[in-house]
Amino acid sequence: MNRVWDWAIAVGVTAVLLVTALSDQDTTGNPLGYVVLAAGGLVLAAHRRAPLTVLAVTAVCALGYQAVGFTVPAVAYLVAVYAAVRAGHRIVAVAGSVLMIVALPLVLLASANASSVNEAFAQSRDALQLAWLIAAGAAGEALRQAERRADEAERTREETARRRADEERLHIARELHDSLTHQISVIKVQAEVAVHLATKRGEAVPESLLAIREAGREATRELRATLEALRDDDTNPPHGLDRIPDLVERAQAAGLDATLTVEGRRHDLPAAVDRTAYRIVQESLTNIARHAAATTASVRIDHRSGTLTIQVEDDGKATPGMAPIPGVGLLGMRERVTALGGRLDAGPRDTGGFSVRAELPVEAP
Repeated sequence: MNRVWDWAIAVGVTAVLLVTALSDQDTTGNPLGYVVLAAGGLVLAAHRRAPLTVLAVTAVCALGYQAVGFTVPAVAYLVAVYAAVRAGHRIVAVAGSVLMIVALPLVLLASANASSVNEAFAQSRDALQLAWLIAAGAAGEALRQAERRADEAERTREETARRRADEERLHIARELHDSLTHQISVIKVQAEVAVHLATKRGEAVPESLLAIREAGREATRELRATLEALRDDDTNPPHGLDRIPDLVERAQAAGLDATLTVEGRRHDLPAAVDRTAYRIVQESLTNIARHAAATTASVRIDHRSGTLTIQVEDDGKATPGMAPIPGVGLLGMRERVTALGGRLDAGPRDTGGFSVRAELPVEAP
């Protein structure tokens, strides 16, 4: 949109210059003058990308068509001064304008388009219109200051929002710590004591009791990780792909024959993608350990151009056609992937067992 607007300005100024030249009876019909006049107007299309270059070109063109006898105001140069000041080049714009004020009478005298010094200064005054020159610079500076204040206000709003988010995150962390940590710790300790006493007496430990103990341990780890993430202030980055081998080793220690395969060349990933990949593998391995009754599991990480693919499969009790139960874990994974614009497929495999496959979009290197 900016480029269209820039070209509209350039074409409009060029049209004004050409119409003024054609309607001025004192203007000569030198074709070179029309070419220079048009060039000085059309170059304004680049005033946003190269304001100093445009300032220099419009100045040279203004001197050029005045030298060949075109008594046309330097409108393009005024627009270039405005653009240069708006871009923050105030000193260059002022210096260039001073040089133009000095150079224009000299060019008129040298080209014999002015018969005296007074006439040369009079024509220069008409061409530059000093009041309009000052107004163009003042308008550019005013708009620059307004844009700077708008940027500062936007930064202030972002900092305020970030601070409020940090405060809310810490509040949630405190609430979770106060409301859940004690209860989970009591459950875990009670289960540990019950298992210990049963073992000490030589009695068979019920599977439900062992499950409660493991669930308590896992809940404690999960709660600790959640609290760390909530309290995170960017000094301790959240877990990402680098920690996936630890998840696989933990699954192996629990008796699962788990393997990890990494394909492709890894590139820098956005923090959200890195964190989501870790959570997908973590949740998938946790579900396998709790619900799948599997003996083997495979984790595959595939780095492709523009896509990170994570696939976790097991040989558990899931059978083809079985509808997956939409538990909290799967829903959480799907929400994370969807938020990043990716795709998640989770369901039984044709050969038996369960598969979780996530494709996360990343910027191509």
